[in-house]
Amino acid sequence: MNNYAIFLRGINVGGINIKMADLKNALQDYPFTKVKTLLASGNVVLQTELSAKDVKDQFEKCLRDAFAYDAWVVVLSAERVAELVEACPYPADDKSTHSYVTLASDTAMLDELFDAGQALDGVEQVRLGPEASAWLAPAGGTLDSPFSKLSSKARFKASTTTRNLRTLIKVRDAAAAL
Repeated sequence: MNNYAIFLRGINVGGINIKMADLKNALQDYPFTKVKTLLASGNVVLQTELSAKDVKDQFEKCLRDAFAYDAWVVVLSAERVAELVEACPYPADDKSTHSYVTLASDTAMLDELFDAGQALDGVEQVRLGPEASAWLAPAGGTLDSPFSKLSSKARFKASTTTRNLRTLIKVRDAAAAL
């Protein structure tokens, strides 16, 4: 069995509301076991014999069928989530900044987003791997930060999602505990 973390894009914001209990119930009809939802921002850990690509396909199908939601998810192995957390050079808890990790299912789109971020003044970011980059935002100003505004553009919607580093740590720990 493989342990995976699934990160949903854009739920419980902008009018797309999915209760985590309803999501967990919908996933019962799919080849997933030990399904656990974390927080209300679309984080799921589970076990399956499927490949990451097949998990992505099945998970997105579930969201579309059960919730009429044009869904996009990023699927990472539990081991990869742990590696990304360890690779992040930014602090999980800091009074002046918040550390974020942008995850992608399409490396080319993350390349484009990262390069565009490099061109912005005052953006501190680092590439963690082909599927992730980390960046800092001022405490209390995340949504107004230049990189947050850039990453929220429709162009990146289908292939990227962002999580606070503290959330990624919780997902790592839950995936490891399956």
